[in-house]
Parts: sequence; C-alpha cells; structure tokens
Amino acid sequence: MTEPTTEQPEAAAPAEYSLRFPDSWWHLDLDPSTRDASIRRRIEAQVEKAPQLTREQLDGLIRSTRRIAREAHAQGALRASGMIRILRAGGGPLVLSATAVVLRISIPEGQSEDLADLVMAAGVQLGTDAESSGLPPGEVELVELPHVGVAGRISRIEDIDHHGKRVPTAVRHTLVPVPNSHDYLVLACSTPNVDLAEQFYEVFDAIAESLRFGDQADTTDAADPAAGAAEGSPVGETEQEK
Repeated sequence: MTEPTTEQPEAAAPAEYSLRFPDSWWHLDLDPSTRDASIRRRIEAQVEKAPQLTREQLDGLIRSTRRIAREAHAQGALRASGMIRILRAGGGPLVLSATAVVLRISIPEGQSEDLADLVMAAGVQLGTDAESSGLPPGEVELVELPHVGVAGRISRIEDIDHHGKRVPTAVRHTLVPVPNSHDYLVLACSTPNVDLAEQFYEVFDAIAESLRFGDQADTTDAADPAAGAAEGSPVGETEQEK
C-alpha cells in the first residue's frame, strides 16, 4: 500500500530586514513632498556647531544630499541614510560625509542568479570602465557576513556628475541574496572623501555585517538617528524595513 504524501510548501522570502548604523547617521527623507525641506533642516542642524562652514559649502551639501535622495527614490530604494561631520583643519573646515542606500532588486529572467556569476560580471565591467575612464580599477570579492552568509562586495572610485562637475566618489556595494527568492538586497554606500576611502569602507563593512533577515531582524525600537557622535560605537542605530 502506498503511503499518502504531503507536499511541504516552499519557505517564503523574508519580508523584513534590519541594519545597524553608527549613532551619528540619520535617515534621509525620500518622500518627494517633504524631502527637500526635511533634508535642509537635517543638514543645518548637523552643522550648526560648525560656524566655519560657508553658506556656499552648506548649500552644496544640501544639494548633493537632495540629489542622492531623489535618485534613491527613483530607484525604488527601501531606505537611505547619511552622515555629516565637520572637522577643523589647517586650511579650513574638513567636511566628512557618506550615504548608504538600501535597494531590493530582482534578477531579470534569463540572467544568472548565481552570486559568483554576478560578481564576476561586475569585475569584468569594472575593468572595462577603468580602461575608458582612467580611474583606478575597482575590486570585487566574495565575503562572509556573520548573520546572512556569503555576499558579493564591489568597491571602486567613480566620477559622479554633480551639476556638470565631475566629483570623484568612493563607493562600496554589498550584494546579499534574499533567502527563498530570486532577489538581492543591495547596500550601496558612498563617500566623496576619496582620500579616506579605506576608513569609510570599514564603516560600510560594519553596517553590512549587521544585516539580518526575517525572524533574525532586530525589532528593538531605534533611538533618534540624529543623536550620538561620530566617535561613538561603530554600529549603533537600528534600521528595520519591510
């Protein structure tokens, strides 16, 4: 006699993720109806203790942050976060800034979904871009994140077009397969402080290493993202999103 069998439903893809950010980072408003005013208020509050910053420099920070928020919204970003810190330097104020955008992307039908294939294709593209732009070649690698396993990491220097001016920018993208799906979560981090790229990469890596999915997601309520100082804990704020 044949025993009846029961098909087990496939596990569903996680609906939630969580990331932890340094205490000095804050979330960018992506809503087109409120983001311009919100970003201006945030940045002005961040730099109010740095009177050595000129109005032109302040307006430049506001414009560049608004551009990042617009582009993140246009790409369907789940979340965007940023930081600004002003240091006193011999030749004037040194502005440190960085952003992190979280995207969930689906691999087009017919294209390999394998992480190693995606990373290899990105490496080939980076080599081609470096030859045509004259910028340093980028780097791709597979890394192990403590809570989600193997991820792809892409690092490079890009020229970002900002109002017709090319601004060298250090970027590090981390690609993480979303369990039980054909999707990837992408943490796209960048900073215009190219001379400090390695130091910023360490911060970006710490954020990526805090990633958790689904039942792992940290449900602890986050404190005000604007609170804290840059020299605090390397990973502080919790960002949770569905």
